[in-house]
Amino acid sequence: MTTVSLDPTPTQQLESIPLPVTHASVPHRVQSSYTTRFVGAALAARPADFHLRSGEAVVPRSGDVVIARVTEILNHRRVETPESRKAILFEGALIMLAYGHRYAADQFLAHVPDSLAPCHLVAAGGIAGVVTESHEDMEDPTIIEPIGLLADHNGVVNISQFAPHQTPGELNSAPWVGSQQRRPEVIAVLGTAMNSGKSTTMACLINGLTQSGRSVGAGKITGTGAGNDPMIYHDAGADQVLDFTDFGYPTTFRLTMTELRALTVGLVQQLTQASTDVVVVEIADGIYQEETAQLLRDELFQQTVDQVVFAASDALGARAGVQELQAAGLRVAVASGVMTSSPLATVEARSVLNGVPVIPTFDLTQPDCAAALLVRS
Repeated sequence: MTTVSLDPTPTQQLESIPLPVTHASVPHRVQSSYTTRFVGAALAARPADFHLRSGEAVVPRSGDVVIARVTEILNHRRVETPESRKAILFEGALIMLAYGHRYAADQFLAHVPDSLAPCHLVAAGGIAGVVTESHEDMEDPTIIEPIGLLADHNGVVNISQFAPHQTPGELNSAPWVGSQQRRPEVIAVLGTAMNSGKSTTMACLINGLTQSGRSVGAGKITGTGAGNDPMIYHDAGADQVLDFTDFGYPTTFRLTMTELRALTVGLVQQLTQASTDVVVVEIADGIYQEETAQLLRDELFQQTVDQVVFAASDALGARAGVQELQAAGLRVAVASGVMTSSPLATVEARSVLNGVPVIPTFDLTQPDCAAALLVRS
C-alpha cells in the first residue's frame, strides 16, 4: 500500500490507494529446487491450483516461493534439484526458489528484499535474496529476475505451508525432562567455521555407529537449504534423515531463539523412532555465528544434546573451540575434522586438548571407535 495526498491542505485526510497486483498463469516449464521440493511436487500434481502474483504491492517474505528467470550466470552455474542433482543453468531458464536470508562467511551475506526487483541466486539449493557482502574470493552472484510469487486460493505460497513436519509451540523445557518420554542419545556436531569438516565428520560417525549395529537418525538443525549434507547422511547409513527445510524453513539465519529452540526439539522428536538408538545433528557454520552462539548456551538445547563432536581446521581452532563449548556447559566427546588430515596438526591438537581425544575423521567409521563415544553405551 502507498499513501497519496490528494489535496495539499493540512485538513485534507490522506487516502490510501492500493497498488495494482497482477495475476498470471504459471509457465509450463519451471525447474524446481531442493528447498522448494514439496511445493514443486504440489505444483506438478495440481498445476491449475496455482498462479503468479506480481506488482509493486507484492513484498516477499522469507520462505515465499518465487518463479524467476536467470538473466546472468556468474557464481552459481547450477541449481540443486529436488533429487539433489545439480542442474545446469542457462540464461533465460525459469527456476523455482524460496526467498531467504543467508549467512556464509566463506561466501555471501544476503537478505530477503522488499520487492520483486532483480536480485540474486544466493545458494544453489534454491535461495533467492540480495547479496550485501561477499568473500573476496567469490565471483559476483548469479542474477535473477523474479516474474512473480507463486500463489494459490489461500494467497502467496510459503514453503512452510507444504512442509511435512511442524515444530512444537513455545517451549519452557524439553518434553522429556521430568517425564517418562523416551529420548535416544543425541550427539551434536559443530565446528570452527564453514569447511572445517563437520559434514564429513558427522557422516563418518553415522557410518561407524550403524556398523556397530545401532539405529541412527540424522538431522541438520541450522544452515542454508541444500541437499548435499542430508544425502551424505543417508549414504552413511542413517535410517532417517531430516533437515530444517522439512519443517518449512529455507534457511535458519535470523530466526528467533523461540523458533530455533522449537526446531531443535521438533527435529529430535521426529528422528526418534521406537528403534532409534542415537540421533546425530549438525549445527552449521561456526560457533561464533550469532544464532549458534545463543543456541549453545540455551538450557533447552543443553537438555536435548548429550555431547558434542567438534570439527576444526587446526590445533589452535580446536583448542579455542573446545574451551568455548566447555565454558558454555557442553560435554565435548572428541575433536576431529580437517585438522586430522595433517599428522602434525593432529599431534599439536592432542598436546593441548587435555581430556578430549583427537580422532582422525575417517577413524570414526570404525564401529568400536564410534561406539566408544556414546555416553549410554
